Amino acid sequence: IPTSDTPPTLIRTNKFTSGFQNIVDAYGVGNYREVNPAPFTIITFPFLFAVMFGDLGHGVIMALFAFWMVLYENNRKLKNTRNEIWNTFFEGRYIILMMGLFSIYTGLIYNDCFSKSLNIFGSRWSVKAMFTAKVWKWDDVHGNRFLTLDPNVTDVFRGPYPLGIDPIWNLASNRLTFLNSYKMKMSVILGVFHMSFGVVLSTYNHIYFRKKYNLYLVFLPELLFLLCLFGYLVFMIFYKWLVFSADSSRHAPSILIHFINMFLMQGDAVQPLYPGQTGLQVFLVVIAVLTVPVLLLGKPVYLYWLHNGSQRLGMYRRVRRNSEEELYLMRTHDMEEGSSHSDLSFDFGDEFLHQAIHTIEYCLGCISNTASYLRLWALSLAHAQLSEVLWTMVMRGLSAFLTPPPALVILSLWWSFRINFYSGGGFKFIPSPSPCCPPAWSTTVSVKDYRLKL
Repeated sequence: IPTSDTPPTLIRTNKFTSGFQNIVDAYGVGNYREVNPAPFTIITFPFLFAVMFGDLGHGVIMALFAFWMVLYENNRKLKNTRNEIWNTFFEGRYIILMMGLFSIYTGLIYNDCFSKSLNIFGSRWSVKAMFTAKVWKWDDVHGNRFLTLDPNVTDVFRGPYPLGIDPIWNLASNRLTFLNSYKMKMSVILGVFHMSFGVVLSTYNHIYFRKKYNLYLVFLPELLFLLCLFGYLVFMIFYKWLVFSADSSRHAPSILIHFINMFLMQGDAVQPLYPGQTGLQVFLVVIAVLTVPVLLLGKPVYLYWLHNGSQRLGMYRRVRRNSEEELYLMRTHDMEEGSSHSDLSFDFGDEFLHQAIHTIEYCLGCISNTASYLRLWALSLAHAQLSEVLWTMVMRGLSAFLTPPPALVILSLWWSFRINFYSGGGFKFIPSPSPCCPPAWSTTVSVKDYRLKL
């Protein structure tokens, strides 16, 4: 029987995917037959966590703890417990395992293991070259506390480290400044790529529900707005990395200043990154501004013309009105718009209000979400600095009063304790109880288990 009620959403999961699906459902259950983002969060969620928790040693501990829970997941003592904190860990054992494995990977990239660097391949920086070039003297080593390794001197820098960050940065006094710049830019790049992927993912919904006009009136303006502003910011980051060498890095302009001047139309105030930068930035800002009225008025005006302005299209719709497929498309349109009326009754005011809210939410969300991804940078630095503080202030203090064996035991204990681009307006499918079947919340106990209890 045709109905305008929204069908419930049933997503089949297993013991591995159920935890990730619960994370997505916490933000909102997807609409009926809408693209489910949970499979993609199996990769993105633990990876973004690992960006903040990039430590090889801590990642190994987390992965081993989760692997132990996975091996003994059928143990009744672990499953049947009233400890809510333990149940939370146990139900998310696969999530913790993935987060631990990804933290091992990012820990190798950061070259950070319990706030210490691993010198596996040997540093690519040479101190000897500074003496060979007579930039340093032996008196400078004893008389000065800080000495600068200049990469412009021949044979001082012999190429990048094979994997991750060079271990010499763990000894550098400007280590925090270097990691600040690196992780802040990396967070912006990951954030823009993540948001762009979410916008592209929405095309599957538009195509599946046969609303191709959304590709031109919603998807394309959203993608242009995002890429013309924040995609250009990512371009400037890569351009500065690739063009400016160690010799010219001190003359490299600030990307943040350029990005602010892009909105103020003051390209001549600072040194340009490349020729013709001012003209390109003005063009991108104009394109981004023009996408806003298209995103705001394009869909409501087109639907108004579709329902009231095109008589020929209206006749074509009436011919196919009795087909089962057309009835389904009408119902899915009503579900997305949150309306209980049929597709024939169109209210321009409601459609415009709905699209205005979406436009404001998206445009402001692009700005706030990009800034929100900077938390990856902030929490990563906080994790690294707290580990270093505990190492330098606690462990060094204990080593001054304790012999090596007790200090090793305490050190081991310290190691062990350091452990929106979809609608989301649906609701879960919950089967109703029937006379022939027990309700979904009833408990079934096998005869074998009952005999064991006796």
